[in-house]
Amino acid sequence: MTICRWIRLAVAPALALALAAGARPATAENLTPVTLMLNWTPNNHHAGIYIARANGWYAEAGIDLQIVEPAAAGADQVVGAGKADFGISQAESVIPARANGVPVVSIATILPYNDSSLMALASEGITRPRDLQGKTYGGYGGPLERELIDRLVACDGGDPDTVTFVEVGNIDYLAGLERDRFDFVWVFEGWDALRALEIEGKAISTIKFVDHLDCIPDWYTPVFITNEATIRERPDLVERFMAATTRGYRRAAESPDEAATALLEAVPELDERLVRASARYHAPLYIAADKPWGFQAAETWQRFETFLREAGLTDTHVDAAAFTNRFLAED
Repeated sequence: MTICRWIRLAVAPALALALAAGARPATAENLTPVTLMLNWTPNNHHAGIYIARANGWYAEAGIDLQIVEPAAAGADQVVGAGKADFGISQAESVIPARANGVPVVSIATILPYNDSSLMALASEGITRPRDLQGKTYGGYGGPLERELIDRLVACDGGDPDTVTFVEVGNIDYLAGLERDRFDFVWVFEGWDALRALEIEGKAISTIKFVDHLDCIPDWYTPVFITNEATIRERPDLVERFMAATTRGYRRAAESPDEAATALLEAVPELDERLVRASARYHAPLYIAADKPWGFQAAETWQRFETFLREAGLTDTHVDAAAFTNRFLAED
């Protein structure tokens, strides 16, 4: 898994919508069929979902959960069109989606802060943002990538104009770094960086976004989303879905090996060593101190929304309706 980049908003292809809408199997009469669209192929960000399903907690909540992988345009468009009940997205997609009239709402964050970082081989000597001067970044070619890197470098006293950007898409980033196709990439600490360091045994360095919040804003990624109409017309369904999901992430925090086993049983093609290492990495991070799992702070959304607008990445103000903590279970 690599981080989902800045998604260009477009109407989801008819085929993708039909796939999501038609993915529900026949179910027992007492269960409500519910579709959840992921943001990427299954990984440890999704462990709470799989452990909740494996333990029958969705069924206990009256839900027959069907998990589908994302459409080409992302879960925002599919959920916004009412073709999937819930989805997993990220704030950098939710905000521009709402700015363009897509009625999606974030109902929980999987992690309480952005666990992204910029990763390089240790031999590049990149230990702080100004070390990115004269280096080549490999990514998706999105404007958010460039804006964040420019701000990080400038904030640390460097010249962002000396950074070269190349578009490489979804490739094996570690192999690209070793072949000198580029010098640094944007990854999640708990997956690609963990794989490079602990599984592959590579000497790497990372610049964690959360360590530089004086220069760039924090934001929530990934997040669970649903449609405004679902909240308005079926709040009981959202409550039941969130209750089971919360149980899953609490268990993943308490029992990472059990969470890893549930994910591996559902998706056996995943690398077991990475899944188990990632489960242990994420377990202490899922729940922030003194807050319920999934809690989203208004100031975090507001600061990131302002950042996107001031950087020219969106041109319409998006208000606090982009998220809600209404359906979170109290501790």
